[in-house]
Amino acid sequence: MRFALPFLACLSVAAALPAGAQERSFNFALRGGLGVAPEYPGSSSYHATPDLGFTFGALEWGGRKIGAGIGNAPKTGFGLTGSFRYLGERDASDHPELAGLEDIDAAVELGFGVVYREVNWQVFGKVRRGFGGHEGVTGDIGADVIFRPDERWTITAGPRFSLGNDRFADTYFGVDTRTPTFAAYEAEGGLLGAGVEIEATYRLDEAWALEGAVAYEHLLNDAADSPITQAGSEDQWTMRLGVSRAFNWRF
Repeated sequence: MRFALPFLACLSVAAALPAGAQERSFNFALRGGLGVAPEYPGSSSYHATPDLGFTFGALEWGGRKIGAGIGNAPKTGFGLTGSFRYLGERDASDHPELAGLEDIDAAVELGFGVVYREVNWQVFGKVRRGFGGHEGVTGDIGADVIFRPDERWTITAGPRFSLGNDRFADTYFGVDTRTPTFAAYEAEGGLLGAGVEIEATYRLDEAWALEGAVAYEHLLNDAADSPITQAGSEDQWTMRLGVSRAFNWRF
């Protein structure tokens, strides 16, 4: 009984609060599927990889709302978004040209972005911190034109510029000591690639959607000059196809 009274008191207070004060929700979407990507950054060979993604929809708290919500046409002005990227492991035993280089575990990059949207175009910047295979900082700057042929389809297309700090660049493009294949090379961060991406989303209903994208990137600066890339390719293609599910978490 002594525990029931405080609990009932809390319920009474919550019920007495204005409706706006109790309205708190987080709208987001999770994506899962398959993709095709270079076997490691700078590689000329490709492999299948999991496609995992997170999309920020909206956050509502205390009568204030950020974001238009998953599946809705974005409102004009500035907004926030999440940023996520998965990089597979690099195992030297699977690639004879990498003999003598250290293996790199799979990495997950988590971060956020700032976007300015109008109805038919957007510009954005994202920053992420790596966990696992690398602990560097990476980012993307891009812009898109937005096409909406009907209420279900959304197609975006535009340029992309990839950046990374010294720690990230040296992890994937550096060579610590001379190997049978490569001379020692210290890679520095900065602008590491430029390219273009086309993405399409088809909404099945309010919760479910199909998403696909094709992206091309040309490695630049220390990423392009790396002996690892010189043995592989400066041209990097990625493709993905997945299913996303929207969630509305009330708290």
